[in-house]
Amino acid sequence: MNYWLFLIPLISAFIGWFTNWIAIKMLFHPKEPKNILGFELQGIFPKRQEQFAIKLGRLVSEQLLSFSDIETKLTNPANLQKMMPHVEQSIDQFLRVKLADTMPMISMFIGDKTIDKLKTAITNELEVLFPSLIKNYTSSLKNELDLEQIVTDKVKNFSSDQLEGILYQIMSKEFRFVEIIGGGLGFLIGLIQVGITLLTQ
Repeated sequence: MNYWLFLIPLISAFIGWFTNWIAIKMLFHPKEPKNILGFELQGIFPKRQEQFAIKLGRLVSEQLLSFSDIETKLTNPANLQKMMPHVEQSIDQFLRVKLADTMPMISMFIGDKTIDKLKTAITNELEVLFPSLIKNYTSSLKNELDLEQIVTDKVKNFSSDQLEGILYQIMSKEFRFVEIIGGGLGFLIGLIQVGITLLTQ
């Protein structure tokens, strides 16, 4: 029996791992276009960075983070109720301390009952007013801020190293899995080759 045959699965595993490793590297390298044997080679992500930036900007603005989502979250009655104790505390501080400092004569005629009534009236008015203010503000902000364009410009201006680092942070486990799968499939193919060789001898 030729024992060198059993090196075939190991060699096939190495080839499978190496080709997948090269394929992953070619997602990012070369970072600048290079002419090799008449063919222009460049990593997929550096080459497609502008298209990637445009699609990501559209995805973020339309599906992940929209002004309507922000508005809905901010005007949610439950969220407004969480904010009201802080508002009441600020109003109380204003009526009891700041008003006395600013208008001492008026504060002399305002007792605790009056302060409580004023605080309740102002708080109730603000509860009604806040949703309208927030809607107007987000509407104005939407006209001033183009989320899609901001994200697109940011991603376009990433350096190749930054883009590679971000994608590796997100997908390092997946890249490693692809390498391992390549080695595993190569080993399996090598075993099949050995089996066929032994059966045909």
